[in-house]
Amino acid sequence: MKKTLNNKKSSQKACGKPALQRTLKSAINCSGTALHSGENVSLTLHPAEPDTGIVFRRSDIGGGNARIPAHWSQISDTRLCTTLSDGGNVSVATVEHLMAALAGCHIDNLVVEIQGGEVPAMDGSAAPFVFLIECAGIAEQNVPRRAIRVLKPVSVSHGESFASLAPAPDSLEAFSLNVEIDFDSNAISRQNYLFHVADDAFKSEISRARTFGFLHEVDDLRAAGLALGGSLDNAVVISGDQVLNEGGLRYRDEFVRHKVLDSLGDLYLAGSPLIGHFHGLRSGHSLNRGLLEALFADDDAWCHSEISDDFPSSGPVAVPSQVKEPALAATA
Repeated sequence: MKKTLNNKKSSQKACGKPALQRTLKSAINCSGTALHSGENVSLTLHPAEPDTGIVFRRSDIGGGNARIPAHWSQISDTRLCTTLSDGGNVSVATVEHLMAALAGCHIDNLVVEIQGGEVPAMDGSAAPFVFLIECAGIAEQNVPRRAIRVLKPVSVSHGESFASLAPAPDSLEAFSLNVEIDFDSNAISRQNYLFHVADDAFKSEISRARTFGFLHEVDDLRAAGLALGGSLDNAVVISGDQVLNEGGLRYRDEFVRHKVLDSLGDLYLAGSPLIGHFHGLRSGHSLNRGLLEALFADDDAWCHSEISDDFPSSGPVAVPSQVKEPALAATA
């Protein structure tokens, strides 16, 4: 069953015709190399009943039925990726790219069967998962879709890193993300991207942005048991101020777009789509998890909300006027 946080929380009704929950029409499979473990992993996306939520099922251990809900409270590790655990010895790592694809395609209910401890990296982006979803087809279910509406600003920080959630502007049924990054390499430097989660925007603007790393860090990462499956086929690799991948970048600002992708995937671990605005300044998986924890620790900061069938609202994106956001220029 879909994990709920507080059964006493009231729900806001949808304005207009309610949106319906969605799953896949049929199961679909893929396999590939895991970014950190280097293992070859098989993954199958299965349709699921209404109110199931997203659930990972490790079919290689626990009698083939070890299940982990895709929920922020199940996060056990945030080093370079987001790892979910059942609280014992069963875990699934690097879930954020798949979760971003599910968020971007508005999939509510799914069982992710995986034969291994890490989601395959594919090409380092969410695009292959969007392709799988499109090939399987999307089925609406006769149960209203619910979101989590942010009611007041919540923020967390660590050093120069910051992440916040705020109510959507003008009480819109919308979710937007404003992400800022800053790296010493001239290949990246400072980048900013403001993204509105709309019908096809994720596929065109965000899904193809690949994970990235620095060549000089590879030996240390592999000594720590990380990035063992990383290559130019599933990551953008930077050496000094140069991108080593033969084809270059897919977007001029691919690096910050990938951080938007990561943030969207992490935040879908709220258990439902969010209505509000996210701002991340040098943020990452750890801060994203801490932000969800802070949101749900305050009963006055959120509520369940039924959403209408035009969610997410289309139109120009605006930063909520009640939020004074820090900016990289102010911290230089």
